Amino acid sequence: MRAPSPSYAHPARLILILSLAPTVGLGIGRFAYSLVLPDMRDSLAWSYSAAGFMNTINAAGYLVGALFASRVIQRFGLARSVRWSTLACVLSLALCAVSGNFVLLSFARVLAGLAAAVGFVGGGALAATIAQSRPERANFLLSLFYAGPGIGILSSGLVAPFVLQGFGAGSWWIVWWAMTLLAGLMTVPLLLAPFHADSIGGGIVRTEFSIMPVLIYLTAYFLFGAGYIAYMTFMIAYVRDGGGGAAAQSAFWSLIGVSAFVTPWVWRRVLALDRGGLATTIILGVNALGASLPIFGHSPILLAISALVFGVAFFAVVGSTTAFVRYNYPPKAWPTAIAAMTIAFGIGQTLGPIVVGAITDAVGSLSFALNVSAAMLALGAVLSAFQRKVKP
Repeated sequence: MRAPSPSYAHPARLILILSLAPTVGLGIGRFAYSLVLPDMRDSLAWSYSAAGFMNTINAAGYLVGALFASRVIQRFGLARSVRWSTLACVLSLALCAVSGNFVLLSFARVLAGLAAAVGFVGGGALAATIAQSRPERANFLLSLFYAGPGIGILSSGLVAPFVLQGFGAGSWWIVWWAMTLLAGLMTVPLLLAPFHADSIGGGIVRTEFSIMPVLIYLTAYFLFGAGYIAYMTFMIAYVRDGGGGAAAQSAFWSLIGVSAFVTPWVWRRVLALDRGGLATTIILGVNALGASLPIFGHSPILLAISALVFGVAFFAVVGSTTAFVRYNYPPKAWPTAIAAMTIAFGIGQTLGPIVVGAITDAVGSLSFALNVSAAMLALGAVLSAFQRKVKP
């Protein structure tokens, strides 16, 4: 194995800085929408289907970004792709603040999804490259990258509900400006980080990726994408419908984010399991359990446990897929393989929000739709158990 580069003297610090890309692109760019959704739906007279569409169009952008991520990385390199895509996510947040026009908001959500996918695929490949400089700690180091969205969820959860409460109904656009400022500040370290030249994309080539050996795994990841997004899109509305005010909404959302900080320690041994889809099965099963708890009511304790259990597994599911790629493919194939996983995930989360929104409009119950979400997560856990190691 090649000796570690001097740039990897502090790999944990570099990966934590790199995690700011999914912090901005996913933790804030995608998930903060759920915090603003109830006020936007009331102020702009949206149906649940229209509200779900905004996350569907975001996921569609994410899917397109995943499809072209390996080409973008090949052309511009890993580090530049991550940095420019994160700046594009900040721009998308600003666009959400300037108008309630449905078309403009849709464009902003598409841009956020497209840019987040490029940043996530590039960031995941770059994090895996940096983690390889410390093979004995690689899984732990890699899991630090996937804690990034939790930082965004936690920080937005501590800000958005209280901004809405302070400025009153119809202040959703002020929240988007607050999110823009928050994301902009988080992007600065990413722009200044000294990633080594060899990490920026040298040796990265597009490779052929065969779907059949991992079809079961891709299907499971598709179900995760479809199932988790419903929970993350509509749970704040569920908390509010149950009588939860700004403090309850902030606490619930922040608990999901806090879970990300313990993820690297909780799942370190599980992520080290080089046994096909077993690690994903275990983690996704716990994720499904967390998503199913709101079925039993609006109790604050029950919702808190749901947020913690869902959150601690949610971030690790994505990490388990990158660990799967790292165990089963050579380094030069990582961007292509991670992109393929992200595409399956992207298709699922594209369909999930609008389908769940339509179900909610049809039956008039968020609980029923959330049950469907939990069932998809459970099915994904079962399927991934049948995935075996990919033969070279």
